Amino acid sequence: MIEARLAAHIRIEALKRLTQASGGFATVLAKGDPVSGSILIARTVRGAENAVLEGMSGLDSAIEWQEIWTEAPDVIAAKGTLSEYIARRRARDPDMWVIELDVANRAQFDAILGQLG
Repeated sequence: MIEARLAAHIRIEALKRLTQASGGFATVLAKGDPVSGSILIARTVRGAENAVLEGMSGLDSAIEWQEIWTEAPDVIAAKGTLSEYIARRRARDPDMWVIELDVANRAQFDAILGQLG
């Protein structure tokens, strides 16, 4: 049986509100399909520690967030800068949402993802 899941625009709105409620800043960089679009999160911790996470659906329909890009020099050499990487991904998947979350620390970011479920 197929489990119902939250629409992408609802997850995006929840990410925005949870981030703002914890004192962070959230902005949508690119809108995707409102129902079934995948989501990339561009994480920033006080303007540093940049990374991109992507939600992967597990067999139990739970979303697992995996870091797929970081600011490490070897990753940038292999995958390009943050903006280049996001542009390539959006070119292949125009239905993808991209949201940037700027938070005070990694624990706060992890708590936001934990609340999202």
